[in-house]
Amino acid sequence: MDKVLIDTDVLMDFFFDRKPFAKYSTELINLCAEKQIQGFTTPVIISNVYYLLRKTAKHNIIVEKIKQLLTIIEIVKMDKNAVMNALNSEFKDFEDALQNFSAIENGQIKIILTRNLKDFKKSELAILTPETYLKGKASGYQWL
Repeated sequence: MDKVLIDTDVLMDFFFDRKPFAKYSTELINLCAEKQIQGFTTPVIISNVYYLLRKTAKHNIIVEKIKQLLTIIEIVKMDKNAVMNALNSEFKDFEDALQNFSAIENGQIKIILTRNLKDFKKSELAILTPETYLKGKASGYQWL
């Protein structure tokens, strides 16, 4: 079973139904719910999602949406080692470096799903858009 880190933009596509990307993010969330893939996120991503959703909805509604999401995806640990690796990395975007090194330290995650490919160029993990990942999966491609 693929173990994937789902980045902020993918979750926001899902929550805000952003076209044309929402169909791919929804399919990913459904695959997680059906236990066909194991989805992960980080505390920073959850914080970002909360912050962005808070601009359009009340606290209690957002909390419920995030709690529902967390019934089907897991949160990876983000510790001092991940932070130090991010600080010492060649990543241009610190937040993306945090996501990357938290995923690496998890030891199971081999894929980060994001539409922000350019900021993950220095990653040793597979960095794919949801669309690319889903098309590959549908054709039987095995990611790592």
